[in-house]
Amino acid sequence: MWAMLLQRCLYGGFTLIVVACVVFWVIEMLPGDFCVNYLGRSMTPINLAQCRAELGLDTPVATRFVSWWGQLLSGDFGTSLTSRAPVSDTLMPRLANTLLLGGIATVMAIPLAILLGLIAALKRDSWIDSSLSSLVLIAMTVPEFISATLLTLAFAIWLPWFPAITVAGANESLWNLLPGVWLPAITLALVAMAHMMRMTRSNTISVMDSDFMNMARIRQLPRWRLVIRHLAPAALLPTISLAAMTIAWLLGGVVIVEQVFNYPGLGRLMISAINDRDMPVVQTCALVLSVTYVLCNLVADMLVIVLNPKLKTA
Repeated sequence: MWAMLLQRCLYGGFTLIVVACVVFWVIEMLPGDFCVNYLGRSMTPINLAQCRAELGLDTPVATRFVSWWGQLLSGDFGTSLTSRAPVSDTLMPRLANTLLLGGIATVMAIPLAILLGLIAALKRDSWIDSSLSSLVLIAMTVPEFISATLLTLAFAIWLPWFPAITVAGANESLWNLLPGVWLPAITLALVAMAHMMRMTRSNTISVMDSDFMNMARIRQLPRWRLVIRHLAPAALLPTISLAAMTIAWLLGGVVIVEQVFNYPGLGRLMISAINDRDMPVVQTCALVLSVTYVLCNLVADMLVIVLNPKLKTA
């Protein structure tokens, strides 16, 4: 088991190195740079050269790549070309806001998805199963910006329970930010819950038809014990990987939702940095999101190895 865990950690570290290289080179290949965007119509060959020399954009790409890696290894993400402040100072409040949004959406989505998935499987082919499956299909097929618009119409205009958009800034306190978190969190939770519920339902049905569940029924175990002690642990084990991917998606795939609700998170920061060609910020945002995906997958692999008796003894 320990060899397998070590192997997964090595794979995760190698993946991060590859992703960091790809992120740098892909972003460097984007057309234009910060100086062209910043100077706009007032650009002349002289002031363009001065701007690039001042920001170090006139050095060869390979030199900047080596310098970027040196900064990364020392924990320095560079300086924002727009604000001229360290990228970490700009990034950290936005990352905290996105973690708050993703955390609330995760707490809403995962327990409810597992519960509804188990109910749908236990009531297979009944009206409850059909109703839940239909609602899940609707939630999966409706785009996020449509769900966000409908939720805004229902709970911000018809029933004025929540603000339609977030008016708090990136550095606002938690108390000021909370009113604007709920609608984006519900939007994200709806999509995440739909995928997880379908997976839980199909896993549960598969386990219910297995030999050891038939043996448990023959022994006439109480239904609650059958579900809690035997069915749920076996059915939920494959769901761990999907839950990890869902959490990673909630943290990394919030760009559209943050734009719709004007939420001051990492997604909005990245869109703004791309528009401004602020490459250090874009590279750091992409790297943070990549690290999130790799870490979530790594934790999921470790949990599956630890909780699966077959892998434990391998």
